[in-house]
Amino acid sequence: MSALTLSMPPEWAPHERTVICWPVRDDLWGSHRAEAEAAHAALARTISGYEPVTMIAEPEAVARARAACGDAVEVIGIPIDDSWFRDTGPVYVVGDGRRVGTAWRFNAWGGKFHPYDDDARVACAWLDHARHEARTVDMVLEGGSVHVDGAGTIVTTEQCLLHPNRNPDLDRAAIERRLLAELGQSRVVWLPHGLALDDGTDGHVDNVASPLAPGVLAMQGCDDPAEPDHGRMRANAEVARRAGLEVREVPVLPFSTHGGRRAPVPYLNFYFVNGAVIVPTCGHPADADMLALIGEWVPGRDVVGLDVGAILAYGGGGIHCITQQVPAA
Repeated sequence: MSALTLSMPPEWAPHERTVICWPVRDDLWGSHRAEAEAAHAALARTISGYEPVTMIAEPEAVARARAACGDAVEVIGIPIDDSWFRDTGPVYVVGDGRRVGTAWRFNAWGGKFHPYDDDARVACAWLDHARHEARTVDMVLEGGSVHVDGAGTIVTTEQCLLHPNRNPDLDRAAIERRLLAELGQSRVVWLPHGLALDDGTDGHVDNVASPLAPGVLAMQGCDDPAEPDHGRMRANAEVARRAGLEVREVPVLPFSTHGGRRAPVPYLNFYFVNGAVIVPTCGHPADADMLALIGEWVPGRDVVGLDVGAILAYGGGGIHCITQQVPAA
């Protein structure tokens, strides 16, 4: 089959469902495992008010996940190592009456966590379970490292995709060619930076930028000049503007300290669902104002703040990181 007839739809395009994975890794969550499970269940229940949700859980955890998520959420058993399905799940492309899940190689963000064998297989396992057409791609890529704007533009970060722990045998031009061909897009806008403390993913784009409409990019700012992200986010915005994108800035970047770990909780790690945008919050004084600002940018959608940002940031991600949309067929 030719990938050129297919393209990755923007996140705000209609969904058939959302897929999430249940927390697994004890060496990641430790004594906060129950809190992490509660956050995943709360997100699943929230999204289920807008579209169907499937929760993938380790087979022995299916009953516990089902009890926490409730009857509105489908829970299935597939072996997994971790809960970041944005990165381990398939990236869908559509066109010509087809919907294909592209399953890229996964190497646990450059080999940071072991084991990861089940996570390396979960995209294909889900596609087989759902009976969706599948395509394997021989390149390391996590879904959280790319966004598309619905008008042919991929937005990503140099910090992540050019990191030598991903595809050391591919240069920037080769990576760009593969992205454009497999995702059916026409150009790549390379932002220089992810967040300064985002060591886990090496700077995923879904923490710093999210398309709102064709040619329009919401971008995370940082209002504290003492933070390294103050200059990094300004540099990202300048690159986006030079690329001809309209930039809308979320000016506040909250930080939380949870379990002794300080981590950013970017509002930009929000997730579009049918009829709504789900935004991570952490009790910051600016939460209400930032939710209202995002609401101005997405007319006709509910904007739902969910206070799970601190625990998900403790684990290394956010709401967008644990969700993956299945576009409507």
